[in-house]
Amino acid sequence: MASTVYFTPEISPASLVAVYEKLGRPALGRVAVKVSTGEPGPRGGNWLQPALIKDLVERVGATIVECNTAYEGHRFKSADHLQVAADHGFTAIAPVDIMDAEGTMDLPTRPGGHLDRDIVGAHLKNYDFLIVLSHFKGHGMGGFGGALKNASIGCASSAGKLYIHSAGLSTTEWAGEGSTHDGFLESMAEAATAVTDFFGDRILFINVANNISVDCDCDGNAAPATMADLGILASTDPVALDKATADLVYAAPDSAEVVERIESRNGLHTIARAEELGLGSQEYELVTL
Repeated sequence: MASTVYFTPEISPASLVAVYEKLGRPALGRVAVKVSTGEPGPRGGNWLQPALIKDLVERVGATIVECNTAYEGHRFKSADHLQVAADHGFTAIAPVDIMDAEGTMDLPTRPGGHLDRDIVGAHLKNYDFLIVLSHFKGHGMGGFGGALKNASIGCASSAGKLYIHSAGLSTTEWAGEGSTHDGFLESMAEAATAVTDFFGDRILFINVANNISVDCDCDGNAAPATMADLGILASTDPVALDKATADLVYAAPDSAEVVERIESRNGLHTIARAEELGLGSQEYELVTL
């Protein structure tokens, strides 16, 4: 059965609120918005800006949530990470919670994969509803970053990120002996199932396809954006959402560099694996607002 993905080519605070409301799944209780606060550096800045997301965050009374990185950058330690969030303007629009600042917790993944658990920030349990708000762009390892990556790597603690990257073989090393690149991609899908299963019908997903570089927002020396902005997409199905966003990228006339990045890293494999795990469907109906 095809999932519904809502789309608007207009990228504005009002449009972001509009696609959220169109989903018909109100974010109630203690609401977390998972968004990247961005790695500072000489060529950073592609991440979603506070001015863009402010109205949505305030509309649902949310806390912005993050987890520390596994690489020793500016967001490796909680205090430094909070300073980055302040420097980039996020603490000016909402409270910011580094979810693994006080430890981790394990969530069960669906059976049959590389991971026996997903290691997330312990504070995730403090929230009743999660909005996975993702900047869709390329990625040096995953090929692309969207809803599935933000729900998996994004909610994982530092050790949890390494556990995913190593396909369940290490919490201290990027790659364990015998790990493979496809194993990493499959493990991202597996970790995403843990987060979505934890929240059930109290989660939704929004991708913003703007400032689309071949590199991730975790790269402080990211390549500049090489594509025109595409718009905002939203769904309760992260598989359909990432597939629809990727399809828009592939169809764009100026997407050659980003498509090459996705293809060279076998990035679409993550979407396929997530569908195999029952997380959603690659069949979708795109409804333009």
